[in-house]
Amino acid sequence: MVKTPSGSNRTGRKIGQKVKKGKLKASSRRWIERHINDPYVQRAKLEGYRARAAFKLLEIDEKHGILKGARRIIDLGAAPGSWSQIAAKVTNSTEEDIRVVGIDFLEVAPIPGVTLLQMDFLDDNAPRAIMDALRGTPDLVISDMAAPTTGHQKTDHLRTMHLCEVAAHFAVSVLAEGGHFLAKTFQGGTERDLLNLLKQNFRQVIHIKPGSSRAESVEMFLLAKGFKGQKHVADEAAAAVDEVEEDDEA
Repeated sequence: MVKTPSGSNRTGRKIGQKVKKGKLKASSRRWIERHINDPYVQRAKLEGYRARAAFKLLEIDEKHGILKGARRIIDLGAAPGSWSQIAAKVTNSTEEDIRVVGIDFLEVAPIPGVTLLQMDFLDDNAPRAIMDALRGTPDLVISDMAAPTTGHQKTDHLRTMHLCEVAAHFAVSVLAEGGHFLAKTFQGGTERDLLNLLKQNFRQVIHIKPGSSRAESVEMFLLAKGFKGQKHVADEAAAAVDEVEEDDEA
């Protein structure tokens, strides 16, 4: 069970610490203070996770059970690696039997049982590279990708939603029947085409704001559960072609 960390901890660090002014800008000082006093940051260090984001995935799994029974997992936007750490553990992935592949344009320090690809997921060669490394069909595709922020909320939303949409199309093309897709989005409305894609191909689509996600953050997570399978995708594509042909004849 994932519980909200309390003010006390076993890291030896007291919550409520202040950062000396020095030459830091006020905004930078506030960010550092928030970070070092964040109980999830401290708990991540205590439990050996690379980032507080680990608890977002664990919290979502606690309620929706997306990790249970997963045999192979793909982690998009893996840096710094906390989701891949969890994925390797639940799949029993080892160096001899790799069951987790992570990809990020940033370098990620090695994680036992995980193949890490340093490349842009938007690269045309990325999907093939991921599947070649995984050597099997994934039961779960998770994405914590977000475009670098510009400070312009609408632009940031559109850029991250594009990443989410590309990830969704990838998931639909590779997932095993019954598999799940989880991706970061930003508040501001999910694109209609993306929601339609997911609703057509999954049995349930849910928006989630984990308790471990900072209250002031605009991030949310889009969870699509119960992939209907590649046969369903093929049938949908065939039906779309038939519809186009009928329109042409009309």
